[in-house]
Amino acid sequence: MADSSPSPTHFLVLVANRDATSLGTADIAHARDMTGGAAPVTLSEGEAVEIPCPAPGTGDMPHIAPLREEFSRRHLDAIVVSAHGRRKRLLVADMDSTIVDCETLDDLARHAGIGERIAEITRRSMNGEMDFEAALRERVGLLRGMPATLLEAAWKDVRLNPGALELVRTMRKHGAHTALVSGGFTFFTSRVAEKCGFDEQHANTLLIEEGHLTGKVGQPILGPDAKLAHLRRLVQGGGLHMGQAMAVGDGANDLAMLREAGLGIAFHAKPAVRKAIAAQVNHTTLRTLLFAQGYAAADFVA
Repeated sequence: MADSSPSPTHFLVLVANRDATSLGTADIAHARDMTGGAAPVTLSEGEAVEIPCPAPGTGDMPHIAPLREEFSRRHLDAIVVSAHGRRKRLLVADMDSTIVDCETLDDLARHAGIGERIAEITRRSMNGEMDFEAALRERVGLLRGMPATLLEAAWKDVRLNPGALELVRTMRKHGAHTALVSGGFTFFTSRVAEKCGFDEQHANTLLIEEGHLTGKVGQPILGPDAKLAHLRRLVQGGGLHMGQAMAVGDGANDLAMLREAGLGIAFHAKPAVRKAIAAQVNHTTLRTLLFAQGYAAADFVA
């Protein structure tokens, strides 16, 4: 006899930070009790499961914030996603503190000996306390006259965040278009994009004359509005609808694209971003973005 049970409208995806804990049967049972969810499907043993469930805030299903807070105590990330159009056909990703584990401008400033001055401006900008373009101009202005060789020194410090390669390569293998869109600089995004396999990359340009930084940025400046414009361009150009797009970022300059994408993920984000975006990765890695789409670890391309 055919199964007459209704198809789930949503999935609760639970992912464990394997450096701190393991996803156990008690965690899964607790999640089912909280959501009224159906039988779980293991995506990665001891790391990730998906639980079919109702939409957040309907029936016995709580809103996402209480779920997230409950499982955060166990170093677990909890994300609720729609079952419809779950696998995305477009990825638009921020670079600094998202695909890579640092703020490249801050690292550049550190090599120039003015790291603390610039890092404080970065912090305020990424938390939405300063206008992005004004903050970028101020920070780059402090680098005027510095040797351009500092860029190479800063590049040596750049490390990909865990899961970055798997995220980009797995989505590309399954037909998604991938774009790195950063408020940072093309010197870094071009290299990160090549290393990860992004289809395209967009960022700001640091102007250099006679081997030294001029303290100016090429025009136009790529900020929050430009990130959103790239997202819309890629959706339209790919013949997609916005529900088929995923965006990920950590700072206030990512908020516009995170809000508009079908699935916007706040990744280890600043407080202002966590306050605004429901889908959050606070404990785990970029692998969670694949689990959220229903990929099992066995499907990942490393």
